[in-house]
Amino acid sequence: MTGVERHLLRRHASRGLSLRPWLALAPIGLLAALALGGCDNKSAQSQAAPPPPPVTVAQPVKRTVTDWDEFTGRFEAIEEVQVRARVGGFVNSVEFKDGAIVHAGDLLYIIDPRPFEAVVLQAEGQLADARAKGELAKRDLERGLNLVQTSAVSEQVVDQRRQALQAARAAETQAEGTLKAAQLNVEFTHVLAPITGRVSRHLVTPGNLVQGSEGGATLLTSIVSLDPIYIYFDVDEATYQRNSKLWFEGRRPSSRDTANPVQIALTGETKPSHEGKMDFLDNRLDVSTATLRSRAVVPNKDLSVLPGQFGRVRIIGSSPYEALLIPDSAVATDQSRKIVFVVKDDNTVEARAVVLGPLDDGLRVVREGLKAEDHVIVDGLQRARVGAKVTPKMEQAPADSKPAAGDKPAAADKPAAADKPAAGAKP
Repeated sequence: MTGVERHLLRRHASRGLSLRPWLALAPIGLLAALALGGCDNKSAQSQAAPPPPPVTVAQPVKRTVTDWDEFTGRFEAIEEVQVRARVGGFVNSVEFKDGAIVHAGDLLYIIDPRPFEAVVLQAEGQLADARAKGELAKRDLERGLNLVQTSAVSEQVVDQRRQALQAARAAETQAEGTLKAAQLNVEFTHVLAPITGRVSRHLVTPGNLVQGSEGGATLLTSIVSLDPIYIYFDVDEATYQRNSKLWFEGRRPSSRDTANPVQIALTGETKPSHEGKMDFLDNRLDVSTATLRSRAVVPNKDLSVLPGQFGRVRIIGSSPYEALLIPDSAVATDQSRKIVFVVKDDNTVEARAVVLGPLDDGLRVVREGLKAEDHVIVDGLQRARVGAKVTPKMEQAPADSKPAAGDKPAAADKPAAADKPAAGAKP
């Protein structure tokens, strides 16, 4: 008990008053005062400003890049053959497995050769007869030439014998042709693969009668080549005009006379898995679609690509140039504008409108709106407010800064779209 409390106790005791109620209430007042003091401290703490939110920033990557144009293409076989019967007859056997790889000269079908072998025997007999007649006519002419010198026969007889020899030789030549035709028919009874490639299924089974070329040849199967393989795609008119301008300026060669590189991504792939070279540009634009048919040759060593497949074709769309690149996740959209958030020297956030280019090795090309020394927010965009302060944390290069796939020295950068005008240009 304090001195004040003892003084009050004595004073109230002299007056006959009780201090119990007051003493009972004293601790409650003290506790209330302490509680109020604690609330004031908490209120002061809550009114203190929170620290600036943390964000991750990085400087744009600077490197030499090349723009690529993308088109949808379809693979087609360089060689495709429909195997048909060249002679009629009954099929004896099928000598290949459906869907197998066959090589030029491999046996595919055997058609019954016996009727054609009989015709060969007849032709051989006719040739022998023609040769015998020719030999006789030759001897008759030799005797006539000897007799005419002694006037034993007339000149007319000699001329007749000379004409008989010529006729015999003509008959011999005819018989030789008949024999060769018969031998070819025997050869055609063994149907061989004309090219190397993958064969389709057999369309005729043994025992069936097939028609030869004279009566509407029967289709037996088909073969397509696989390595290399073509990919056809259509280049739009705007790309054609842009590339023509680049060609006029000498900034990229034309695909008409240069095997410019292309990259192909198959269906379901995010990155190109095949590379090829430009092979053909058509001589006019399609009037209905305003596109130019183009073609590239693609190696297919593993035979994984089949004719008829789709692919995304990437062709070089510019000459090499220095560009700034940032992660695509650092780009925000403000209605029709693309913006990025930049941390200034005083750690405040500024929104910058940018003009974007294509993706290059996972990074987005920024054509306008950024400088190499800017600090771009790459993580924590949701915590950044324009004009507010942040706590930046510098990150190293936002991605691997090595050149992207397909970025080659300027001498190797080739265009792939139609580049040359029709008039005054090379074909």
